[in-house]
Parts: sequence; structure tokens; C-alpha cells
Amino acid sequence: MSNDQAHALDHHVHRDTDGAKTGMWLFLFTELLLFGGLFLIYAVYRSLNAGDFHHAAAELDVTIGVINTVVLLTSSLTMVLSVTALQRGQAEWARLGLGSTMMLGLLFLIFKGFEWAAKFSHGIFPGQEHLHALPHGEGLFFNLYFMMTGLHGVHVLVGLAVMYGVWRRLKAGTVTRENQGVLEYTGLYWHLVDLIWIFLLPLFYLTN
Repeated sequence: MSNDQAHALDHHVHRDTDGAKTGMWLFLFTELLLFGGLFLIYAVYRSLNAGDFHHAAAELDVTIGVINTVVLLTSSLTMVLSVTALQRGQAEWARLGLGSTMMLGLLFLIFKGFEWAAKFSHGIFPGQEHLHALPHGEGLFFNLYFMMTGLHGVHVLVGLAVMYGVWRRLKAGTVTRENQGVLEYTGLYWHLVDLIWIFLLPLFYLTN
């Protein structure tokens, strides 16, 4: 291969990388629009039912909410460590960091599952008669709570699935320092998931 051909191939690879990065940022922007719309709906309903929202929020376990926040923030740190390790060519450390991130994400879902189960046992769940019997504003609060935290949970599951795929590619050696974009983009997505939770925490757990 001539020097001109090698340069052209290298330029082509960089152009594809830039396009992938742009596409990822556009995807993240659409996710922000989705949750931004839900935050706006929450703000409107809360302004109309401030007292009921205040009372309903007291039913949530603030301790679990804060613990889950610490778990996700720590997972963002391990993700950063994973990306940094791969940039230094330390694939094993990158895999360890990504594995730690997955474990923390799973721990988040476990805590959230226990929380949802407790609400379900008390009849506070969409479709349950007890929820329908609550004051209108409280019913709105819990419907928004389950919808928004549930949607966030789906994003966590998607993130875990993607991370597992990247982890396997790291183990196989197909993701390296020279081909690190897939890990970086996965990290960007995971940081967005963490950021959304940081907004959900005060909206639901700290509003009382």
C-alpha cells in the first residue's frame, strides 16, 4: 500500500469516527429531550398539586434513594477509570473497571426492585385499587414516579446489556486502545443515565 493510500484510509477511519461521535451526541440529545418533557410534565402537575405531592413523597424511602445515588455516582467513577485504563493500553484494568460498573448498575436495580416491591405490597402501584383511592395529586405523583423511574430503569438495563457486550469484546481483544470508541460511547451513555437519576432524586425523594 502506498503512502497516499494509507493516508486516505487513515482519513476515512477518522471521518467515520467523527461521524459516530456526532451520532452518539445526537442520540444523547434526544434522550435529554425525552426526559426533559417528563420533567416539564412533573413541574406542571406539582405546581397544581403541591400539597399532595409533598404528602406522597413522604411515603418514599429517602435512604434508598440516596444510597442508589451514591451507587450510580460510584459507577460513573469506575466507568471513567475503565476508559482511562484503555486509553493507556491497560485492557485488563479497563475490563475490571467496566465489570465493576456493571456490578454497581445491577446493585442499583436490586435496590430499586426492593423499593418497588415494598410499594406493591402496600397497594401503591399503577392499576391497584389503593392507588386509585388516594387523593388525585398523590395518585399523579406515584404514577409519575413509576413511569419516570421505570423508564430510567429500562435505560439502566440497556446500559448493562451494552456494557456486557463491550466487556466481552475487551476480553476477546477486539476493543483496544486503537479502537476505544465503543467504550467511550458506552461511557457517555452511562453518564447520561447517572445524570438523569441525579435529577430524579430531588424531584421524588427530597420534595417532602
